[in-house]
Amino acid sequence: MDKNLQFLELKRMDPKITPASKRVKTYKEIYGHYSAIQAGEQSGRCIECGNPYCEWKCPVHNYIPQWLKLISEGRLFEAADLSHQTNSLPEICGRICPQDRLCEGACTLNDGFGAVTIGNIEKYITDEALKQGRKPDLSNVKKTNYKVGIVGAGPAGLACADILVRNGITPHVYDKYEEIGGLLTFGIPPFKLEKEIVLQRRKILEEMGVEFYLNKEIGKDLPFDKLLSDYDAVFLGMGTYTYMKGGFKGENLDGVFDALPYLNSNIRNIFGTNNNDYINFNNENVIVLGGGDTAMDCNRTALRQGAKKVYCAYRRDEQNMPGSRREVKNSKEEGINFLWNMQPVEILGKDKVEGVKFLKTKLKKTDIRGREVPTIIKGSEKIIKADKVILAFGFRPNPSNWFSKHKIKTDEIGRVIIDKGSKFNFQTHNPKVFSGGDMVRGSDLVVTAVFEGRSAATGIVEFLDSKKSKKTNVA
Repeated sequence: MDKNLQFLELKRMDPKITPASKRVKTYKEIYGHYSAIQAGEQSGRCIECGNPYCEWKCPVHNYIPQWLKLISEGRLFEAADLSHQTNSLPEICGRICPQDRLCEGACTLNDGFGAVTIGNIEKYITDEALKQGRKPDLSNVKKTNYKVGIVGAGPAGLACADILVRNGITPHVYDKYEEIGGLLTFGIPPFKLEKEIVLQRRKILEEMGVEFYLNKEIGKDLPFDKLLSDYDAVFLGMGTYTYMKGGFKGENLDGVFDALPYLNSNIRNIFGTNNNDYINFNNENVIVLGGGDTAMDCNRTALRQGAKKVYCAYRRDEQNMPGSRREVKNSKEEGINFLWNMQPVEILGKDKVEGVKFLKTKLKKTDIRGREVPTIIKGSEKIIKADKVILAFGFRPNPSNWFSKHKIKTDEIGRVIIDKGSKFNFQTHNPKVFSGGDMVRGSDLVVTAVFEGRSAATGIVEFLDSKKSKKTNVA
């Protein structure tokens, strides 16, 4: 068979998926794994476009056609090395990236043949390479005396540490949680990302020379001044943890929960560390308000807790949902009842939640971002009874009170402002401090945070090199 015509005879084949009736009874990942033969065959479907749209659509600009070719030829370790050249967390991104909106959504074969299964192959590459003993090769790295403090062990902080240590710089990563990962560990449910995967990445980074200091909240357990004095540079990757509200009556009623504390409590219950704060929706009627991936996480978690019925309400239609289409599909299969074009206007109840009042919407015109705007249909009031309500409207940054003291500027919604006049990537108005990820751009994808953490690390490397050059010139 002509290699470039393989897609004609070989259909897209995703790994096996656990049936919905079984997967709602467990928190295990729902997608299976390719064999080496299957990964090679599916990789071979790539037609090696002259202009690889998949690569350009990928926020980290992975060398996708190249590592697909390597896998089709059985060159696993080379593919793993190439994958890590652009992505510090490929096994994680392969699992949780919305590939249907990114690389696979841009695949030329979408036009009638089915996109190459890029995400599942990305997952296969790292999983299998690690299983076979592949480790990062740092033998050519020249060690420096520089040390960088990193605040936040989420995707941006981990990616920053990865690049720094590959440049001979020792990263010390601080985080307020007891384990690394940020929302990878304490937000994203295990049925999307089993926590052993994150722990495996921690082990890899530690073996590379990254040092973690956990249960350390900067500004509380350790003053930021000490980081500035102890380190040659500091990176801030503290994410977004301020919960957005709907601004309507009843949000403070007993039985209303923000998405992240809810997800966090469930994960800690699985860990056995919930400290009696477990939020359990067993035998309850639940309404989730929101249409992003966090809302889908809440939907599917509630089902696994044994909720009687779960509704998910979104003010636009299905086509305009911000979440991954794959996650919406999974939610539907598992039994979620979607309420499209429904705007919540009030959570009802006296002492506790009794239901939610909605008004129907229709979409018209477009906003400045090109999205259709939901407008209320008069006289369309509808009440749906519920025992519990989850607010999944997204997150905003929560700037620390020590920012202004150290010339770390923020905008009107709390995002850290990068100094546009700086020649170093992601440098703040304090020359010694860099920042990236959600706390700079607002809540976004894990893969975007990875890209910005890596980019900030290159900025830090160049910044430290410039300091060394100045010393040399003076000498």
